[in-house]
Amino acid sequence: MILAIDIGNSNIVIGLADGETILFRERVATDHTATALQYAAMLRTAFDMNGQSATDVTGAIVSSVVPGVTGAVTGAVEKFARVQPLVVGPGIKTGLRIRIDNPAQLGSDLVVDAVAGLRHYPLPLIIIDMGTATTLSVLDGNGDYLGGMICPGMAVSNAALVGGTSQLPKIAFEVPKNVVGRNTVDCMKSGLLYGSAGALDGLIDRVEAEIGARCTVVATGGLAGTVVPLCRHSVLLDDDLLLKGLLILYEKNTAPV
Repeated sequence: MILAIDIGNSNIVIGLADGETILFRERVATDHTATALQYAAMLRTAFDMNGQSATDVTGAIVSSVVPGVTGAVTGAVEKFARVQPLVVGPGIKTGLRIRIDNPAQLGSDLVVDAVAGLRHYPLPLIIIDMGTATTLSVLDGNGDYLGGMICPGMAVSNAALVGGTSQLPKIAFEVPKNVVGRNTVDCMKSGLLYGSAGALDGLIDRVEAEIGARCTVVATGGLAGTVVPLCRHSVLLDDDLLLKGLLILYEKNTAPV
């Protein structure tokens, strides 16, 4: 079994797979102060709650956009599962043709998303990842990674609203009953949720106009399930896209030559 972990700015996704079957997927908060032992305890909790054993882990792979946390998490994997994880980074085999100005600048999470999208979805392809930031990645009809967009995530936008005003409260990301809000909380919910959906629809239109083709659109990330149903474009939801990409990368980099 392969342990796959993606370290994001707000959350860490932990997954365990047997072949292509994902046995469980859990999210924990990213803690910049946690030690390897504390993260190992989180891994044990995730395994115990899903009825799995560390002794069955034969390999592991980690991707991270938080360098300060990477060492603690890889140390936790070594303590808990007794395997040395493969870390997504320079030199790893991806199979991607990256056409951006500086390929080394492409975040590991975007690489992982693109690897999974390339295998599992028709081209050309737009991949939306809704986390701390909302990112869009664009692959053309040949599977080349052309680039994308980076937008503030909903949680970041909400924090900016609350922190920059005197009377706006924190809100839960729940769809309001009406698009036109009738109280402050519903107005904020509508603005953030429908505003995010409208922004995605507009960006999809502009990408398709620029590359001159209709695209498959797939979304992943913690907030995607809330926003995707509000989009007017057809957007496929894939909560396991990152884990699928990590498993593909593990396979590419550990298979016998």
